[in-house]
Amino acid sequence: MTQTLRKLVTFDEFITWYPDSQRRYELHDGVIVEMAPPTGEHEQIVGFLVGEIVTEYKRLKLPYFIPKTAFIKPTQSEAAYSPDVLLLNNCNLVNEPLWKKESTVSQAASIPLVIEVVSTNWRDDYFTKAGKYEEVGIPEYWIVDYLGLGGRRFIGNPKQPTISIYQIIEGEYQVRQFRGSDRIQSLAFPEFNLTAEQIFQAGEVA
Repeated sequence: MTQTLRKLVTFDEFITWYPDSQRRYELHDGVIVEMAPPTGEHEQIVGFLVGEIVTEYKRLKLPYFIPKTAFIKPTQSEAAYSPDVLLLNNCNLVNEPLWKKESTVSQAASIPLVIEVVSTNWRDDYFTKAGKYEEVGIPEYWIVDYLGLGGRRFIGNPKQPTISIYQIIEGEYQVRQFRGSDRIQSLAFPEFNLTAEQIFQAGEVA
């Protein structure tokens, strides 16, 4: 029986190929992956988080912004990830060789915070992206699992809506989890007055 091997794609090939359409794609170790269309709940939660983060960095007068479309490229692999929320530090973009032409960052100093809001591809968020973001050295990574979809090894048994916040400590991610009325504890924004439940409720229709 003959197997057909899938041709792996380089980052440069991916960027050149990327179509001008409403569909979103990522590159996972040389394989182009089409991202599933988001649900309304997903987009409400993303919008809520963006609003809270923008309000906080403006209040603190930090040189941050959230791009509409940008990629994180780990330097050691043919990958490109487009998170649900990507917070960038304007001051370090001058050091990013791929930023001006390709809207791509690879340095931890450029990325104070990344957030992924979980959908059906939860394995990508918990397995793949956690490892790759740790490899880059991104100081803080949130997984907002508002439906409790993740594996029990990640969110416990019984499953329940959980926010997992990974923070770099001595070069490795350590994770803390928040549910219900737990107040979010963020290194990027230590004064956040926000609970897990407030984030989950953002996905509910009024």
